[in-house]
Amino acid sequence: MPTTELVPIITVDGPSGSGKGTICQRLAQQMDWHLLDSGALYRLTALAAHHHGISMEDEESIKVVAAHLDVQFLASHTTEIKIVLEGEEVTDAIRAEKIGSDASVVASMPTVRQALLQRQRDFAATPGLIADGRDMGTVVFPEARLKIYLDASAEERASRRYKQLISKGVSASLEDILSDIKARDERDMNRTISPLKPAPDAVILDTTRMTIEEVLEVVLDEAKHKGLR
Repeated sequence: MPTTELVPIITVDGPSGSGKGTICQRLAQQMDWHLLDSGALYRLTALAAHHHGISMEDEESIKVVAAHLDVQFLASHTTEIKIVLEGEEVTDAIRAEKIGSDASVVASMPTVRQALLQRQRDFAATPGLIADGRDMGTVVFPEARLKIYLDASAEERASRRYKQLISKGVSASLEDILSDIKARDERDMNRTISPLKPAPDAVILDTTRMTIEEVLEVVLDEAKHKGLR
């Protein structure tokens, strides 16, 4: 029996800005489970490609980068997860808008997705895994005990990202962020391989008018109903 069928898994999928990252970190902390930020792997691949001077159109070279990513996720119960790429901390660097946009391009490449598939599945370990992404419940962990799909209007998601950047002292344009989010949605939902969509058995939550606490409470209740708490 595959390891992933022996380990309890909760998948949380959805578009950029729907609240996946925050919810997954809170879930992992409360349940003391492992955390997989699959989006970070695509961002890391895009950043590594930049570091090595590889064009975003060179799928073959990007596939090689993905297959040999030198990355560490350093977890802590008191601080956010630190991400180290090729010996350099890139926790903030991979959150840049340019890297996020390029990650969406990278994620549309079939050979790159295949190169990262097993690496993502290897994160499944006891006592359990919270998997954050866009195809966690549909492709990577279709056997997951609980699948959540978070959504929100593009306008609300752009507003959240704008406020996040401003709070960090980063100059940002709400109009540009909204345009980028819509472009990412178009790519993610219409790509041939692993398009962004809810799993047939996913619990779908529209978080447009929900607080993080409200979303977390619903997900924890669903986990309890599934016998995961």
